[in-house]
Amino acid sequence: MKKDEEKEFNILELLQEKYEIKTAQDISFALKDLFKDTLQQMMNKEFDESMGYERYDNKTKKSNYRNGTTKKNVKSEFGEFELSTPRDRNGEFEPIIVPKNERDISGIEDKIISLYARGLSTREINDQIQDLYGIEVSATMISNITDAILPEIKEWQTRTLENIYPIVFIDAVHFSVREENHVIKKAAYIVLGVDKFGMKDVLGIWIGENESAKFWLGVLNDLKKRGLKDILIMCSDGLTGIKEAITTAFPNTVHQRCIVHMIRNSVKFVYYKDMREFCKDLKSIYTSINEQEGYNLLQEIKKKWGDKYPSALKSWEDNWSSICPFFEYSNEVRKVMYTTNAIESLNRSYRKYTKTKSVFPSDEALMKSLYLATKIIMKKWTGRYKDWDKVINELSIMFEGRI
Repeated sequence: MKKDEEKEFNILELLQEKYEIKTAQDISFALKDLFKDTLQQMMNKEFDESMGYERYDNKTKKSNYRNGTTKKNVKSEFGEFELSTPRDRNGEFEPIIVPKNERDISGIEDKIISLYARGLSTREINDQIQDLYGIEVSATMISNITDAILPEIKEWQTRTLENIYPIVFIDAVHFSVREENHVIKKAAYIVLGVDKFGMKDVLGIWIGENESAKFWLGVLNDLKKRGLKDILIMCSDGLTGIKEAITTAFPNTVHQRCIVHMIRNSVKFVYYKDMREFCKDLKSIYTSINEQEGYNLLQEIKKKWGDKYPSALKSWEDNWSSICPFFEYSNEVRKVMYTTNAIESLNRSYRKYTKTKSVFPSDEALMKSLYLATKIIMKKWTGRYKDWDKVINELSIMFEGRI
C-alpha cells in the first residue's frame, strides 16, 4: 500500500474509532468537528509564527506576550461553531485563515443569492439554509445580502452596448408590487437584442412607468447613450407609443408588428367552430409571396368574415403598415422578425423564476429577481440563430452600408 493510501486509511480508521460512524449524518457531524479543530490548529499555528515562539516556550526572549483568546461564533458550510482567536498584548496578530471580525466563512451569501435567483421565497430560503447548515436567516438578512448586488445591477443597466443590433425585440411582463400599502400591477419592460453574430442579449429592464411615446423615447434614448447607434428592425406587440418613439429615436429603423400577437388578438372574437378555418385564412395572408398578394387576401377574407367578426380583422387593416415590412424578406429573415417568440420565451422564464413571489415588496426587489433570473437564463444562450449566415448576408444587402 502506498504512503498516501496508508494515510487516508489511517484517517478513516481514526474517524470510525472516535465518532463511531454508522450513518451519513454521523459523517456530517464528524466533518464539522474535524473542520473546527483544523481551523483552530491552523489559527494557533499562525499565532505561534506571528509571535516568534511556541506556547510554554520560556527560553526565547520576548518583545510581545500572549494575552488569552477571544471567542466568537463562526458560520461555515458545516454549521455554526465556536472558535477561539488568540490575542497578543501589542495587538499585532492579524489571523489570515479566519480574519478578525469575520464570522461567516461559508460563502452563505452566494448561496442565498443563488436560491433567491431561482425564485425561492424567504421562508423556503431559510428552510434550505437551516437544513444544510443549521443557520437561521431572517427576511431582513436575505434582503440585506441580496442588496449587495444592487451596484452590479446598476453597472449592468449602464454598460456599453454594441453600436448596432440588426434586430431588437421589445415586450412587457407584468408583476404585482406593493407600493404605499397597496398592491398594484407594474410592468417590467424588456429589450432583447440580436447582435451581428446572431447572439441574443438582454439590453436592459425598465420597471414601473405606463406605456407612452414619452416613456419609450426615454428607453430608446437610454440605449443610445450607452453606445447603440443603429437598429435595423425592431419587433414589438402593439405597445402604446412605440411606433412614434422609434420614428423619433431611430428614424431609419423598420418597425415590425408581431404576427403571432395579431393572430391571438383576432381569434379572441372567433367562435370555436370557425376557429380552424379562420386561422387557415389568416395564415394565407402572412405566408403570401409579397405585400400586394397579402393585402388582396386580407380584403377577400374581410368580405368572407367581416359581417360575422368585424373586430377580428379591423386591427390588421389599421396596422397594415407595421405588419407588411417582413414581406420584403426571405423565409429565413421572416422567421426571425415576424414574431416576438424569442422575448416571449424570455418572459416565460422570468415567470418561472418569480412564480413563488405573488407580491414583490418594492420595485427594487422585483429588479433584483429579474436581474438574477436574467443571469441564469443567459448562461443557456450558447448558440446563435438558425441560418444566421443567410440572415445577416441578406440584411447587409437590404440595409447597405449600415452593417
